[in-house]
Amino acid sequence: MTEPNAPALAKMNRQHIKQHFSQAAPSYDDAAVLQKTVAERLDERLDLTTITPQTILDIGAGTGLLTEKLIARYPDAHIVAIDLSFSMLQQAQPRLKTARFPQLGNTLNKAIGSTLSQKTAATAINADAYQLPFANQSVDLITSNLMVQWCDDLDRVFQEFRRVLRPEGLLMFTTFGPDTLKELRQAWQVADPKQEHVNQFIDMHDIGDALIRAGFGQPVMDMELFTLTYDQPIGVLKDLKAIGATHANQNRTKGLMGKNCFQTMLNAYETHRKETKIPATYEVVHGHAWAVPEQFKGSNRNKAGQFEMSLETFSKQTKTRKNTVPQP
Repeated sequence: MTEPNAPALAKMNRQHIKQHFSQAAPSYDDAAVLQKTVAERLDERLDLTTITPQTILDIGAGTGLLTEKLIARYPDAHIVAIDLSFSMLQQAQPRLKTARFPQLGNTLNKAIGSTLSQKTAATAINADAYQLPFANQSVDLITSNLMVQWCDDLDRVFQEFRRVLRPEGLLMFTTFGPDTLKELRQAWQVADPKQEHVNQFIDMHDIGDALIRAGFGQPVMDMELFTLTYDQPIGVLKDLKAIGATHANQNRTKGLMGKNCFQTMLNAYETHRKETKIPATYEVVHGHAWAVPEQFKGSNRNKAGQFEMSLETFSKQTKTRKNTVPQP
């Protein structure tokens, strides 16, 4: 009996995704409030590990919000920022550099000039998460902050992650769950019930199942809710556009939308107003798994093969793996 695949998602147009993120690159940082916060959360979780990775991939690095933190955390590692959008990586360049002479301080380094005072601390590669330009078992740590939701084939992307990770390598990522943008989705259902206007997001339990199918061991998943607030519903749409988030369904209806339909959606969104603000809910899923095909039989294993584990237990688990990363 074979395990079922991940729930089928609408096919996404990757060229469309790439184009919108590229267009949004200059405005991304100003609007990426949630992305910055979640990057900080992911980085904090690395505090619980004692691994000393030599090669790190930050997949879906965007403008380098998480990559910058990885550089500070692992100054001796070879860090690679990967993104589908070349324009995003261009915006990331300042974050991928560190002071060549930190002992001189900021004032003297500025006086010397960036060309002489800075060195490249991470490499940027324009590539697709489905086809990573790395050899099998060549990476110690993969991080990915809010990128996985842009992959309609979860099995394929996790299998690719597993391919490049060394045995005992760690995958740590965040993505969005089904309650993300639920107010916007419901408003569009009122205005245009025959069309889908918001991307689909996979439940964290299904994500955990996909990790197991890809050959990861001991996947741990948890979730937290964030709510951004706005004065008007249009503010939600403006922020989504500013970060390049688009409805990427390959079969989406093309062409201009009628003003009446759009206004009906805005009016429907108004019904979600709480006190004086318009909410936009984001279900952020955190996940991590090890590149080992082991079957854990602890009491915290559920029927789906996933684990509910406290951060304290996770910290103890990672300490037992200290210094187990193989040398190249």
